[in-house]
Amino acid sequence: MNSIQINKEKYYDDIYLAFDNDDRKMFRELFLRLHDRDQQELFHSLYPEKKRKIADFLTPKEFSEIFEYMEVEDQEIAIQTLPDSFIAEMFNNLANDDVVEFLTLSDEIDQDEILDMMDSDERSRVRELLTYAEDTAGSIMTKEFISIKDSDTAAKVMASLNTLADDAETIYYLYVLNDNGQLVGVLSLRDLLLANDQDLVRDIMSDTVTSVRIDMDQEEVAGIIRDYDLLALPVLSHDGRMQGIVTVDDIIDIIEEEATEDFIEFAAIRPSDSEDKESTVLSVTKQRVPWILILLILGLLSGSVIGYFEHTLESVVILAAFIPMIMGTAGNIGTQSLAVAVKNLSANQDDNDSIMAIIKREVLGGMIIGTILAIILVVLALVLYQNTVLALIVSLAVFLSTIFSATVGAVVPLFFDKINIDPAVASGPFITTMNDIMALLIYFAIATSLLEHL
Repeated sequence: MNSIQINKEKYYDDIYLAFDNDDRKMFRELFLRLHDRDQQELFHSLYPEKKRKIADFLTPKEFSEIFEYMEVEDQEIAIQTLPDSFIAEMFNNLANDDVVEFLTLSDEIDQDEILDMMDSDERSRVRELLTYAEDTAGSIMTKEFISIKDSDTAAKVMASLNTLADDAETIYYLYVLNDNGQLVGVLSLRDLLLANDQDLVRDIMSDTVTSVRIDMDQEEVAGIIRDYDLLALPVLSHDGRMQGIVTVDDIIDIIEEEATEDFIEFAAIRPSDSEDKESTVLSVTKQRVPWILILLILGLLSGSVIGYFEHTLESVVILAAFIPMIMGTAGNIGTQSLAVAVKNLSANQDDNDSIMAIIKREVLGGMIIGTILAIILVVLALVLYQNTVLALIVSLAVFLSTIFSATVGAVVPLFFDKINIDPAVASGPFITTMNDIMALLIYFAIATSLLEHL
């Protein structure tokens, strides 16, 4: 383990001491050894009046690498605290896509004010990225990539890397463009290093290039990078001209964002489409009330089912002891099937065979789980209550409920998808309540039919 990690607190104290003593040399020696994320953490911990001093200790380029890791609130504080000239140069050194991300997320900072600070070339690239539709490849790409010609030699490309690498988002892929700016191939840094100096790019490049269109949804872009294990993915206009690249670090953020969004929707809470970043009480209420009303009505149906079979319960009171277990099991199985179905549906949206295979697998899985649970409950019921008919009722109810719940959990997302509603909206509470009702109906129907034998 890194010695900095072992003595992190003491190491930070040494940096603070150098900072307080205006010892720029010692501060830089210690601070620049930290990882960018640790540097961001340390900057966050500084008092506002001390944050202002950072411009005297770091260059704008060095600070741009820290800025990328900051939360939006910390980024806003940095801009409001540090000198305008320092911030302007920092934005000129920041990757275009990171500038766009900040300008899109920030409510406190004026976009035009930041853009006016930047150099004209950087400003024009950022303005272009801001014009692309939200959540598309164009909106998350960066225009800072290395392009070469197929007639270049390996030696020429290697020499050019010394000047081009510093401004590129990544140097692991070099993109080969023709005179019209269209992508014709890609050369990996590994292949370049292994090539002879006189080798031509066209002889060592790969002309099979995975790319995406500029208007492709970011979630599909994330899926391609994940499936092909890419570090970066070229983004093309509809005429094949290369516009930029999407890098894997941005995709990680998108995958996390999409997972968070799905989690919120599983809880039956649709994210607000409002432009306000902070949800108001009214907006949160409006998001939740429709689902809560639906679940309330379904909950009343559950109560009605129990009321309808009141005579059965009065006749054999012990049946009530198994209601929570049967309802809970049905709800849990349904939610698990729902989660698996939504995940696989996202990965196979256009593959009906794969979707049907998912449904068959979940139903078969429900049957196997139901059989295992039924056997266990037969043994428990016989040991605890010495009643064979009761054991039969409970085990059969759990078996059938489990199959039904697994089927509903797998089919409902498919139904929502077919009617153009986000499958994640088929949330856990919704599935759970539906399965509760059906589990009660199955349980009491079996119990009522065998009531005279209890």
